Amino acid sequence: MMKEIGYHTNLINLKHYFYTNGDNNNELYLNLVMDYIPETLYRVVKYYSKKQKGNFPNILLKLYSYQLIRALGYIQTLGICHRDIKPTNVLVDPRNHSLKMCDFGSAKKLISGEANISYICSRYYRAPELMFMATQYTTSIDIWSVGCVIAEMVLGEPIFAGESSVDQLVEIIKVLGTPSTQQIQIMNQDHQQSKLPQIQPTPWNKVFQNCKVDPLAVDLISKMLIYNPEKRIKPLQALQHLYFKEIKNSKCKINGKNLPELFDFTIGFLFYFYIIFIYLIIR
Repeated sequence: MMKEIGYHTNLINLKHYFYTNGDNNNELYLNLVMDYIPETLYRVVKYYSKKQKGNFPNILLKLYSYQLIRALGYIQTLGICHRDIKPTNVLVDPRNHSLKMCDFGSAKKLISGEANISYICSRYYRAPELMFMATQYTTSIDIWSVGCVIAEMVLGEPIFAGESSVDQLVEIIKVLGTPSTQQIQIMNQDHQQSKLPQIQPTPWNKVFQNCKVDPLAVDLISKMLIYNPEKRIKPLQALQHLYFKEIKNSKCKINGKNLPELFDFTIGFLFYFYIIFIYLIIR
């Protein structure tokens, strides 16, 4: 999978691979040689949450969110779904604040009409259609996971932290409210009717009321964490969100240093962006 993905600034780079034998003759191990990136986003979030929850630096929130969305946008142009985006699978270099998505062990090229396993993705970052046992899902499950990761940077802890699959759905309902029958059918048309607690959605400003957060960041998150997979913001749309206007300014620096590379888009990525743009106009 990593060989097929190829090189991208915001994806971990596979430099080399080789096989070694185990203690038994029938054991064969695949060894991967990749970029060394010293930190995970998980550890960075923990660092700032220990100082003061809800006080993640806004400039870092923008930089990390933008780069993560860029990585997602690229693999989606290849039709690939990561299926396990979470803070421990996002690497960051504190020296220049560059970010790379890693761990493609659960990644898959999704084919329309082909069934996929629904028990996938770490629980806190699992899209609701997966909890409704959908097998005909799309790459939009990844944008849900990214929304959860961005929200976690803001909050200093997971936005939906269920202790089981059922409890996870309850945690989502506490924020988004109870999904309608129509919404459930869109997530999984084969799902059997189940009784869910009837809860009204919580306003997003209340979800983040104890945080110092840009309202535009909240708006971006709210466009990612939506029940209907088709209505979730697309990565290429998210990159155009007003929240990222500051870091698109060539004069923007962090601690006097230049920002990491943010705009080295491939020809394929730009062509895909053009197709999506035309689609949105026609729609």
